[in-house]
Amino acid sequence: MNTPPEDFVLVSEDRLLTFATTCFERVGMETEQAAALSRLLVNSDLRGVRSHGTRTVNGYCQAMAEDKLNPRPHIRQVHETPTAVVYDGDGGLGYVPMLRATAGAIAKAKEVGLGMGLVRYCGHYGSAGHYARLCMEQGCIGFSVQGYRDQGRYGNDGGGPNPDAHLGYFGNPPLCFAIPGGDGPPVVLDAATCILADDQRGAEYEALFSKIPAAFFKSIGYGAVASLMGGGLTGFTLSDEIRTRWPAARLGGMVLAIHIDSVVPEAIFRAETDRMTRDIGETYTPMPGTSRALLPGAIEEERMALHRQEGVRYGPMERQAAQSVCARLGVALPWA
Repeated sequence: MNTPPEDFVLVSEDRLLTFATTCFERVGMETEQAAALSRLLVNSDLRGVRSHGTRTVNGYCQAMAEDKLNPRPHIRQVHETPTAVVYDGDGGLGYVPMLRATAGAIAKAKEVGLGMGLVRYCGHYGSAGHYARLCMEQGCIGFSVQGYRDQGRYGNDGGGPNPDAHLGYFGNPPLCFAIPGGDGPPVVLDAATCILADDQRGAEYEALFSKIPAAFFKSIGYGAVASLMGGGLTGFTLSDEIRTRWPAARLGGMVLAIHIDSVVPEAIFRAETDRMTRDIGETYTPMPGTSRALLPGAIEEERMALHRQEGVRYGPMERQAAQSVCARLGVALPWA
């Protein structure tokens, strides 16, 4: 899904921001929250993370129009300790409350070395990389993960189809580690936990369960741990009230900030990140189908620079989603 499209139109960053913000305002979101959400979605587009970019505007707006998500949530802090802060998302999408939780986590990390922000009673929060990268930009290592209610009960896998309840397909919560570099690119592992993509289903993939079981046992474990840390730890099982009122708000989110300079001089750590990325590029053979040996995060940095200069490559799936929401809400297409 995140492969660069061969068929595309170029759309500027500013036009995508206007398109997304206008759509969210049309379904009742406050302008400030609509703009903050749109900024994160466009950032995903710029990085080439097409699965979590502005193509999601259509589905999000539909969910709010159908009263599955709260378009005007009252986001509030409900708990705080010297190292953690917890927010109630009030049935809205997870993006804006997670931005507040991330700011709280960073502030605490700078004060005591570690800081954690959590959100309960919210919907999808998009790419975990949004929040981990914000930590990274403030001199921290960032980690973020999202979990959802009833993970582990068949039918709530969170990934692609699983008609036979195969454990090998279990779970797919998003997580991200973001580690800053110095002169070189950062190392950003922004992914979902299942070893298989959502569209990789069927006999040929199920044959891998017995051929490389270690890979799938790791994947299963990552999914369980991620969902508990990004869900159960937030306290989203304390009450069913919000989920009953807003049925798509069955998720939680967590972000952890580790202040680098509290344990080692930041410049020393960044230099080691640079050393690793440089040595891998110089001494390893690239993966099949690629021309360079790179760590996760480098490609996204390159794509963001390219897309900011030339425009985002808007492929068929993005255009179809935009056409649907624009027709429904009377909003101009961003490439028209």
